[in-house]
Amino acid sequence: MLPFWIALQFLSSLPIRLQGMPTPQAMGRSLLFYPLVGLLFGVILWALNWVLQGAPLLLHAALLLTVWVLLSGALHLDGLADSADAWLGGFGDRERTLTIMKDPRSGPIAVVTLVLVLLLKFAALLALIEQQHATVLIIVPLIGRSALLGLFLTTPYVRAGGLGQALADHLPRSAGKQVLAVSAVACVLIAGFSAAWALALSAVVFVWLRHVMLRRLGGATGDTAGAMLELLEMAVVVGLALV
Repeated sequence: MLPFWIALQFLSSLPIRLQGMPTPQAMGRSLLFYPLVGLLFGVILWALNWVLQGAPLLLHAALLLTVWVLLSGALHLDGLADSADAWLGGFGDRERTLTIMKDPRSGPIAVVTLVLVLLLKFAALLALIEQQHATVLIIVPLIGRSALLGLFLTTPYVRAGGLGQALADHLPRSAGKQVLAVSAVACVLIAGFSAAWALALSAVVFVWLRHVMLRRLGGATGDTAGAMLELLEMAVVVGLALV
């Protein structure tokens, strides 16, 4: 189960501490457990939603969103901010875009992007609470982290020598495809028609964002992977709130 603990340590802010540096093979296999980490996050959010029943709706939605962000330690939001700055400041140039993504500072476009994404997510959560669609809270984090696995399965990693390179090089691809299929089935079993709509929408968003990455960079980075997860989760939760 070491790959699962690696995935949980990397993707979450939970107090997981591993002894020593994992092997590249274990790092690669940890990608197979990303959907399971997403499912764990979803169950936590679903349980919190149940605990908050009867709370003022605005506070209810705000607390859910806060815990959602804290579970990942804002890791993916940081990637979204870096990617937003880089896409605007890169002026279409690959190397300039990659350089800006490595800059830890956030510019105005990053701030605006984060505010809009979190605002849309908050509004969608508020609508879903009113509609009593609690199972959506389970499947959206699962779909988001499954998308990370899908990205590493289908897209070159463009920062040689980085952490993502070890993940991409040692990912068991056949097992990865099986995990994606199981994850999709699990979503449908959990949420039925809502899951089918969410999976279709997430596939469209995934294909579009992957195309954008390939056109600008020729592949993905850790930052663009985080950006994809945040944008995909936001699109799915908004789409589910509208149906």
